[in-house]
Amino acid sequence: MRTRRTAAVAAILLALTACESAPEDTSGKAPEEASGTLEQIAERAGCAPDIQTDAAELRQAKCATGAGEGTYVLTTFATDRGQREWLNQAKDYGGSYLVGRRWAVSGEAGTVERVRERLGGRIETTEPHGTHSSGAGHH
Repeated sequence: MRTRRTAAVAAILLALTACESAPEDTSGKAPEEASGTLEQIAERAGCAPDIQTDAAELRQAKCATGAGEGTYVLTTFATDRGQREWLNQAKDYGGSYLVGRRWAVSGEAGTVERVRERLGGRIETTEPHGTHSSGAGHH
Protein backbone atom coordinates (compact mmCIF):
# COMPACT_ATOMS: atom_id res chain seq x y z
CA MET A 1 0.00 0.00 0.00
CA ARG A 2 2.79 2.41 0.93
CA THR A 3 4.65 1.70 -2.32
CA ARG A 4 1.55 2.50 -4.38
CA ARG A 5 1.00 5.75 -2.45
CA THR A 6 4.69 6.71 -2.80
CA ALA A 7 4.56 6.06 -6.54
CA ALA A 8 1.39 8.14 -6.90
CA VAL A 9 2.94 11.03 -4.96
CA ALA A 10 6.11 10.86 -7.05
CA ALA A 11 4.25 10.84 -10.35
CA ILE A 12 2.05 13.79 -9.47
CA LEU A 13 4.84 15.87 -8.02
CA LEU A 14 7.21 15.24 -10.89
CA ALA A 15 4.52 16.43 -13.27
CA LEU A 16 3.60 19.56 -11.33
CA THR A 17 6.60 20.94 -9.47
CA ALA A 18 9.45 22.95 -10.88
CA CYS A 19 12.94 23.41 -9.47
CA GLU A 20 12.45 26.94 -8.22
CA SER A 21 12.38 28.49 -4.81
CA ALA A 22 9.11 30.03 -3.80
CA PRO A 23 8.93 33.58 -2.52
CA GLU A 24 8.17 33.95 1.15
CA ASP A 25 4.54 34.52 2.06
CA THR A 26 4.46 38.18 3.02
CA SER A 27 0.82 38.99 2.46
CA GLY A 28 -0.34 37.82 5.87
CA LYS A 29 -3.87 38.01 4.44
CA ALA A 30 -5.60 34.70 3.98
CA PRO A 31 -9.21 33.72 4.49
CA GLU A 32 -10.32 31.38 7.22
CA GLU A 33 -8.91 27.94 6.49
CA ALA A 34 -11.14 25.74 4.34
CA SER A 35 -12.49 22.45 5.63
CA GLY A 36 -14.75 19.68 4.40
CA THR A 37 -14.70 17.05 1.70
CA LEU A 38 -12.54 17.23 -1.39
CA GLU A 39 -15.53 18.44 -3.37
CA GLN A 40 -16.37 21.16 -0.82
CA ILE A 41 -12.79 22.43 -0.71
CA ALA A 42 -12.54 22.31 -4.51
CA GLU A 43 -15.76 24.31 -4.83
CA ARG A 44 -14.40 26.99 -2.50
CA ALA A 45 -11.22 27.09 -4.61
CA GLY A 46 -13.28 27.51 -7.77
CA CYS A 47 -12.25 24.13 -9.16
CA ALA A 48 -14.24 21.41 -10.88
CA PRO A 49 -12.16 18.52 -9.51
CA ASP A 50 -10.88 15.82 -11.86
CA ILE A 51 -10.61 12.92 -9.37
CA GLN A 52 -7.38 10.96 -9.85
CA THR A 53 -7.26 8.90 -6.64
CA ASP A 54 -10.23 7.82 -4.54
CA ALA A 55 -8.89 5.64 -1.72
CA ALA A 56 -9.75 5.19 1.94
CA GLU A 57 -6.63 7.03 3.16
CA LEU A 58 -6.60 9.90 0.63
CA ARG A 59 -8.41 11.45 -2.31
CA GLN A 60 -6.70 13.49 -5.02
CA ALA A 61 -7.98 15.65 -7.83
CA LYS A 62 -6.37 17.75 -10.54
CA CYS A 63 -7.61 21.33 -10.56
CA ALA A 64 -7.00 24.55 -12.45
CA THR A 65 -7.17 28.08 -11.09
CA GLY A 66 -8.96 29.31 -14.21
CA ALA A 67 -7.92 31.95 -16.73
CA GLY A 68 -4.76 29.94 -17.47
CA GLU A 69 -3.19 30.74 -14.11
CA GLY A 70 -1.98 27.19 -13.49
CA THR A 71 -2.87 23.69 -12.43
CA TYR A 72 -2.50 22.00 -9.08
CA VAL A 73 -3.38 18.85 -7.18
CA LEU A 74 -5.79 18.98 -4.26
CA THR A 75 -5.43 16.10 -1.80
CA THR A 76 -7.60 15.33 1.21
CA PHE A 77 -6.65 12.87 3.94
CA ALA A 78 -8.57 10.55 6.24
CA THR A 79 -6.18 11.19 9.16
CA ASP A 80 -3.71 13.81 10.38
CA ARG A 81 -1.01 11.13 10.49
CA GLY A 82 -1.68 10.15 6.88
CA GLN A 83 -1.35 13.79 5.85
CA ARG A 84 1.96 14.21 7.68
CA GLU A 85 3.38 11.02 6.14
CA TRP A 86 2.31 12.16 2.67
CA LEU A 87 3.84 15.62 3.16
CA ASN A 88 7.09 14.12 4.44
CA GLN A 89 7.36 11.91 1.34
CA ALA A 90 6.25 14.65 -1.04
CA LYS A 91 8.80 17.12 0.28
CA ASP A 92 11.59 14.78 -0.84
CA TYR A 93 10.72 15.98 -4.36
CA GLY A 94 10.72 19.65 -3.40
CA GLY A 95 8.05 22.14 -4.31
CA SER A 96 5.37 24.32 -2.83
CA TYR A 97 2.50 23.06 -0.72
CA LEU A 98 -0.52 24.81 0.69
CA VAL A 99 -1.45 22.94 3.85
CA GLY A 100 -4.68 22.93 5.81
CA ARG A 101 -6.22 20.50 8.27
CA ARG A 102 -6.38 17.17 6.45
CA TRP A 103 -5.86 18.70 3.00
CA ALA A 104 -2.98 19.94 0.86
CA VAL A 105 -2.50 21.64 -2.48
CA SER A 106 0.65 20.97 -4.49
CA GLY A 107 1.79 22.91 -7.52
CA GLU A 108 4.03 25.73 -8.66
CA ALA A 109 4.71 28.48 -6.12
CA GLY A 110 2.61 31.18 -7.81
CA THR A 111 -0.34 28.86 -8.27
CA VAL A 112 -0.21 27.74 -4.64
CA GLU A 113 -0.19 31.37 -3.51
CA ARG A 114 -3.25 32.19 -5.64
CA VAL A 115 -5.14 29.18 -4.26
CA ARG A 116 -4.27 30.29 -0.72
CA GLU A 117 -6.29 33.46 -1.32
CA ARG A 118 -9.39 31.25 -1.54
CA LEU A 119 -8.59 28.41 0.88
CA GLY A 120 -6.42 29.89 3.60
CA GLY A 121 -3.85 27.53 5.08
CA ARG A 122 -0.10 27.86 5.31
CA ILE A 123 2.50 27.57 2.57
CA GLU A 124 5.41 25.16 2.96
CA THR A 125 8.26 25.03 0.43
CA THR A 126 11.23 22.70 0.11
CA GLU A 127 14.08 22.07 -2.27
CA PRO A 128 14.33 18.59 -3.76
CA HIS A 129 16.80 16.30 -2.04
CA GLY A 130 19.89 15.34 -3.99
CA THR A 131 20.03 18.50 -6.14
CA HIS A 132 22.64 20.45 -4.22
CA SER A 133 24.73 22.70 -6.44
CA SER A 134 28.06 21.74 -4.89
CA GLY A 135 29.68 18.53 -3.73
CA ALA A 136 29.57 19.74 -0.15
CA GLY A 137 26.32 19.85 1.67
CA HIS A 138 23.96 18.02 3.91
CA HIS A 139 22.49 14.62 3.24
